[in-house]
Parts: sequence; structure tokens; C-alpha cells
Amino acid sequence: MSGGLRFRFELRASEDVGPWGGEHHRTLHWFALTQGWYWIEAGGQELLRYSESTLRRWREETGGEVRPYADHFVVRIWEDVLEILADVLEPVPSDLLAFVSGDLSGHPLRDEEDLTPEAEAAADWHGRRSMYTGPLVNAPQMRWWRTVDEAGDRITLDWTHEPGHRIGFAASPAGRLALPVEDFLSAVTELDGALLAAMERRVTALEASGPPAGVELDLAQLRREHRDRAGRLERARTRTPVTDWAAVRAGAREFLAAGPARSDRTDSKT
Repeated sequence: MSGGLRFRFELRASEDVGPWGGEHHRTLHWFALTQGWYWIEAGGQELLRYSESTLRRWREETGGEVRPYADHFVVRIWEDVLEILADVLEPVPSDLLAFVSGDLSGHPLRDEEDLTPEAEAAADWHGRRSMYTGPLVNAPQMRWWRTVDEAGDRITLDWTHEPGHRIGFAASPAGRLALPVEDFLSAVTELDGALLAAMERRVTALEASGPPAGVELDLAQLRREHRDRAGRLERARTRTPVTDWAAVRAGAREFLAAGPARSDRTDSKT
């Protein structure tokens, strides 16, 4: 595994994909057909790979082998990356780097019931660089931001997750990776192309064979959705964030004045 960034996945075999719905109304659709495993290679570590102690316990509970990676719908990591892409690609001004690089989850100001509009704007701006991992228990919280300065044009990935949880992950509890923006975009493009190619094969096979027995699947809608998803990366890249910089700066000053945010990381660069 290289020290850069790659979004990785593996789809379940088609015959192992479980339909949605109850016994009398079993259905499949594009989203459901992406059942599988996914993870992120980042700076020589594998994010979303479970710790050996967690895997050992699961093997004992199930009596069988367990894949070490996040077991969910692969489309979720693709959607979550595209959701934040435009905001991640928006360069962060130098005077906001101290704010964006801090973790607001443990910030004392977040306990306040009534934030000022400026603090809310700053928190929202900060949060739009966070990748959603909600479906996974104790998954690393990942934030991404872009800096353009004399050192280059780079994307920083910052992650943290709670150590000592019953469900643990193999990567370091906290870390940070900086890489050229071209490498980040290459990793996103690779994920997009690989998932769409794998799903093209799956959709084409179902068009030829028809849906599994007893399962409802609208093949025409499946093809339409596949075509629509094929254009989502370009739409995500060309979206322009609307940022009220004055409000964000004012709110950031409120957060920084109220106390430090957590920022304990192991840094690496590529």
C-alpha cells in the first residue's frame, strides 16, 4: 500500500445481495445493489478497517470469517465524498487555518444553546468539510480542507475516532495527511470510475437475466438512475459554494476566543 490516498471497495457477489422489504414485497434498486465493503488508504494506513480485537470478537460470535472493512452500501462512501467535494475544493484563507484545523466536536462553545448567527455560519462552514460516517459505529470522523500557499496547492485529511470503544479501528486514533490537490482529485475520480464501471456490469447483467425470482426490480428505472449517477461527479466538481466570509471570520473569532479546539494529530505528507 502506498503512502497516498485511495478510496477502495469491493461489491458483494450479485447472488449474495439481499433484497429490501418484507417476505411479500422484496425489492432491489441501484442503491441496494451496491452492498459490499469499503475503506480508505491514507498515508500508509487503512481507515475504516476494524481492529484485530474487534474482528476476533466478531469471529467468535459468528463462528466464521469476517471481512475487516466497513460492511455497508458502497454507494454511501461515493455519495459522501461527492457531497463535500465542492466545499473541500474551496481554498481556505490563511486567517481561517487555525479554525478549520481544529476539531469543534469537543469545543466549549458547542455547549451553548444559542449561538450567534456568525458562530452558526462558522460552524456550518467548518462542518461542510466533514465526511458523513453516521451509519458506522465509532467510525473515524474525517475532515478535509484545501490550502493554496507558497508550499503548494494541497488537500489535508484529518481524522479522529474514539479509542477504547467496543468497536475499534486499526488506524491510529488521530492522524493527518496532506497531499497535492491533483492526487486528491485523482483518488475521487478513481472511486467514481471504478464504482460506475462495476455497477454498469451489474446493471447490464440484470437487464439480460431479469431480476431474481420473487424480487421486484424496475429495470428501466435502474438504467435511468445509473445514467444519472454517471454525471454526478462533474456536477459536484462544478458546484460553487456560497460563503459569507465576513460572517465565517466573525464566528471563527468567537470560537477561537472561547477556547481551543482539540487538535492532537499524527501528521504525514505525500
